[in-house]
Amino acid sequence: MLGDTPVGRGDLAGFRQEFYASLTARADALFELTDAVLCADGPVRSLPELTLVAEHRRGHGAMYDALACGRISARRLRRVLAGLPLPRAVDGRIVLAVDVSPWLRPDATTSDQRLFCHVYGRGKGNAQLIPGWPYSFVAALETGRTSWTAVLDAVRLGPADDATAVTATQLRAVIERLTSAGHWRPGDPDIVIVTDTGYDITRLAYVLADLPVELVGRLRSDRVLRLPKPPRLPGTTGRPPKHGPEIALNRPATWIEPVHTTTTKTTRYGTAVATSWDRVHPRLTRRTCWIDHAGELPIIEGTLLRLQVDHLPGDRDPKPVWLWSSATDASAADVDRWWQAFLRRFDLEHTFRLLKQTLGWTTPKLRTPEAADRWTWLIIASHTQLRLARPLAADLRRPWERPAAPTRLTPARVRRAFRNIRARTVLPASAPKPSRPGPGRPPGSRNRHTPTSHDVGKTVKRDRTITARRQHTG
Repeated sequence: MLGDTPVGRGDLAGFRQEFYASLTARADALFELTDAVLCADGPVRSLPELTLVAEHRRGHGAMYDALACGRISARRLRRVLAGLPLPRAVDGRIVLAVDVSPWLRPDATTSDQRLFCHVYGRGKGNAQLIPGWPYSFVAALETGRTSWTAVLDAVRLGPADDATAVTATQLRAVIERLTSAGHWRPGDPDIVIVTDTGYDITRLAYVLADLPVELVGRLRSDRVLRLPKPPRLPGTTGRPPKHGPEIALNRPATWIEPVHTTTTKTTRYGTAVATSWDRVHPRLTRRTCWIDHAGELPIIEGTLLRLQVDHLPGDRDPKPVWLWSSATDASAADVDRWWQAFLRRFDLEHTFRLLKQTLGWTTPKLRTPEAADRWTWLIIASHTQLRLARPLAADLRRPWERPAAPTRLTPARVRRAFRNIRARTVLPASAPKPSRPGPGRPPGSRNRHTPTSHDVGKTVKRDRTITARRQHTG
C-alpha cells in the first residue's frame, strides 16, 4: 500500500483531472454531483438531497440539467480506467469478472429500451422478471476475501442486443485497452475471465479464441456434454462419429474416471473437492446463435470441473458446482486456480450492493436511458475514486464497530473519510456563476406534451428460424 504519500495522492488527483476532462458538457455540475455522492452523510436516498451537500455548490436545477443534457466521453473514461493500477492474483495473473446487474424500472412506462430483467426473490425459487435496464459490468478481481473490485467497463443491453455478442465485444475491447496500457504483454500468463450461468461460455470461448484468455463459467446442473470421440478401430465401416459418449451432469452413471481430483482445506467452506475431465464439449445444433453459422459446426473442447464443498453460509448440504474452462490439458494446479478464481467472482456482488445501496446507482427515477448511462458512469467514477483513496483513508469507525487495519477498510468506511481526503486533492470544477431563476411556466398553463409510452422487452423483429425459412422457400 502506498499510504498517504504524494505518490498515493497522485493517483487520485490524476484520475480526478482525467475524469473532469472526460466531461464534455455541464462538466462542473457533473463533477460536483460526483463529489456530493462521495461526501454525503449516509446512503444516497434522492438526487435533490445531494444538492444540499456542501461540496455541491449549485442548485438542483443545474443538477437535473446536467443529467439530462450533459455529456461524458465514455471512450476516454474507459481508457483512463484501464490505465489505473490493476489488482492481480497471487501468481500475477489478471482475473476479470463479467456480470449483469439490472436497474429496475417497473413503473416507468415512458422510459424507452427497457427489458425484462431476471431477479431473485427472498425465498428459494422466487425468481421473477421485472422491467428495467440491464447493465453488463466488467471488473478486475483482487485476491483473498475482500469487497473491493476495479470496475473497468459498463454497457447497457438494449432490446436489439444479443447478450453474449455484446459481452464478447465488451471483453475484447477491455483486453485491448489493458494491453495498450501495458498491463498484459506477450509472454505473460493468460487473463482469466469468470462468468456465471447466464452466459453461453462455450460461445464466448469460440468468439474470443484469438485472445490470450482462459474463460471459466458456471454450467447448469442439467446440462449434457460430450466426451471426445473414441479412436476408430481398423476395419470399421460407415461414417465416423463426430462426438463421443454423453456425460450428463445430473447422472453419475455417465461419468468416466476423472483426470484430476484435488482436495483443499478452506476456512469458509470446509473441504473442497474438485474433479476434472479433459476435452469435454457441448453438442451444437443449428439454432439460436448458430443458426447462420457457415460451414460445419465447430467442436469447442474444454475442461469440465465439479466442485463439492462441505458447507456454505446458511446451507449445510450444498449442491455441487459445475464449471467449464476453455483451456485443455490442464494440470491439477490449473483446476484449483480456476475454481478459486470463480469463487472470487462473488466479490462483484458486493460491488453491486455498494453501488445500489450506498452510492445510489438505482435511486434516481430518470426517464431516458441516455441520462441513466450518464449517471452510471458518474457512479463508476465515484467507486474508482474510493478505490484510489483506499490507502489515504483513516478509519472513522462508529463506536460500536470493530477497528479495522488500514489494508482492510471497506469501501463504505473509505467513503466516510473522503471529505477529508478531497480537501487535499485537486478541485478542477470552477465556482458557480450567480444567476437568477428562469420564469418557468406561465401561471395557469398546463404541460400539453404527452410523453410516449414504450413497450418492454425484445421489441425488435427477429429473423425467421430455419423451419420458417424452409416453409417460406418451399
